[in-house]
This record gives sequence, C-alpha cells and structure tokens, in this order.
Amino acid sequence: MHSSGYLSDPHKAKSQTGYVFTYGGTSISWKSTKQTLTATSSNHVELIALYEAAREYVWLRSMTHYIQKECDINTTDQPTIIYEDNTACIAQVKEGYIKGDKTKHIALKFFFTHDLQKQGTINIQQVRSSENLADLFTKSLPSKQFQELVRKIGMRRL
Repeated sequence: MHSSGYLSDPHKAKSQTGYVFTYGGTSISWKSTKQTLTATSSNHVELIALYEAAREYVWLRSMTHYIQKECDINTTDQPTIIYEDNTACIAQVKEGYIKGDKTKHIALKFFFTHDLQKQGTINIQQVRSSENLADLFTKSLPSKQFQELVRKIGMRRL
C-alpha cells in the first residue's frame, strides 16, 4: 500500500509519500519521505507516490527471487497487489498516458507503473482511504484509526 499527503508541508509546497509492503501479514518494507518535487495536484502527488512504491516493489521482487533461487524454492509468480485510494490515479496508470492540459506536465517516468501493470507483475487495486495502511506514514489520523492501522501492519508493543 502506498499513500501521499498533498501539500503536507504547505510552507514549502511539498507533499508526503509513504508506503508499506507486507508479506504474510508482516511488514517487510516501509518508507515515509517528503517529496522532492512540487506536485501540482493531489493526482500528481499520488502518481509520484505510486512510482516510488513501484521502484521499491522491483527491488523487493528481485530480492525474493534471489532468495528463492538460492534456497531452491519453486514458486509461481503472482502479480503483487498495490493498493491505491485515488480512482483518477488508478485510471491514469492503467490507461498509461497523460490526458489533457491538466496533466501534460507530469514526467513520463511516473508512468513506469503502467509498464509494470501491463507486464502483469503488479496489479493496482482500489482501497478505501479509511483502510489505506500507508496513511500511517503520510497524515495525522484519529487515534482509533491510527491504532487499527498500526495493528494491521503488524506493529506490536515490546
């Protein structure tokens, strides 16, 4: 899952990106970082966040393939599901092109995820914002929702 917070730092016009990858119910990779680009819309922010999550996915997939090969483990490759809560972003990535004047300025590299989707290595699926695990890394949440998402990513008190 990944998330973003549009203009989470309004004084510097920067947004926040966050993602968490889970495997078997356990968080195996996560990140929260301020975006270095100034995004022009919430859709642009989501495309940047999805691109960052997809780059991490490529590394994780490479690492798991290496481990499986070294341990002589045969598995079938299933597409990795990446959850997104922005319907416009999902549609844009699936279609693979920039439509109209409002999005023509977005760098083509952010459509790297379209190539992965087209290859069948990732499957971008809609998730309700209230269930987006990566929101933990991008925005302030009500206590109850925060605790629930913390539980869902497998964090426990020691």
